[in-house]
Amino acid sequence: MHKIISIFIFFIMFFVSLNAEEKKKYGEEITLTEKTSISDILDNPESFVGQKVLVEGTIVNVCKKRGCWIELASEKEFETIRVKVEDGAIVFPLEAKGKKALVEGEVYSFEYEAEAECSGTCGDGKKNEGSCEHGKKQVRTIYQIKGLGAEI
Repeated sequence: MHKIISIFIFFIMFFVSLNAEEKKKYGEEITLTEKTSISDILDNPESFVGQKVLVEGTIVNVCKKRGCWIELASEKEFETIRVKVEDGAIVFPLEAKGKKALVEGEVYSFEYEAEAECSGTCGDGKKNEGSCEHGKKQVRTIYQIKGLGAEI
């Protein structure tokens, strides 16, 4: 009887190990052990710029052209951060969408100039349909993570 139970346990463990999905590694080995929440980064991004962080989240989007970035969902609803990698250094597969990822990288920021989004009127009393007709530009700061290594 003891032998039958041992064999049964062996088969259960064998099938569980077959079904366990092994995480695939991309880029450099992850060296950090303490995770930083994505929402903490986005709540106070300037304090994280230049710092190496370890974040975890569900992949909600993947670059369809080169696999050079992924977007990770925060713990807060509708909040994401983009993890950008050097083109060709890491190629994230499209199938990664919906999976959990553990990513190590450095937070950075960049500015870009975009068409200003206006509502109501554009200062001349004329009704606005979503963007200013006057070509006003607005500088925006974007915060991202330069991905160094990931496990998906």
